[in-house]
Amino acid sequence: MKKLIKSIAIATAASGYILASSAMAADQKIGVVNFQEVMGKIPQTAAVMKSLEEEFKDEKAVLAQLEQDIKYLQEKRKRDGSLMSAKDIEELEGKIGVLFQDYQTKGKAFQQSTGARKNEETNKIIALVRQAIDNIAAKGDYDLVLEQSAVVYSKPDTAITEEVVKQVSKLK
Repeated sequence: MKKLIKSIAIATAASGYILASSAMAADQKIGVVNFQEVMGKIPQTAAVMKSLEEEFKDEKAVLAQLEQDIKYLQEKRKRDGSLMSAKDIEELEGKIGVLFQDYQTKGKAFQQSTGARKNEETNKIIALVRQAIDNIAAKGDYDLVLEQSAVVYSKPDTAITEEVVKQVSKLK
């Protein structure tokens, strides 16, 4: 009999705790933000991409010229190969090899430098977005703000994406 009373008391206490915690959760204000949409809509993203394009246009032009030179020499080899001497073919293939090696080296350096700069600038924009989310959460008295990709379902009135886009667009 004592065990039954203990079991009932524990069950009552546990159910009371569950009800209290769900009642507390109902009082929370939750916001949902679509980070990808924010990044796509804010003007800072387009400005950064434009400035990066401008910053690396010379290196990109060098790579394009190397690619053209390689294609030209390959076509020349294919077109005139039957008329060329073995020594000329060997020299031409050597030139193609050197150009291709140069293209690969410069291409890898280009990808690394553009990737690093893009990450650097993207991190600055992300900081602005986080600042805007923090401001909106503080002003709107939100208890929790979640990324939309981490949420299975949310009501449309929990979305704060447009507010974030407006606020970030005002920032520099």
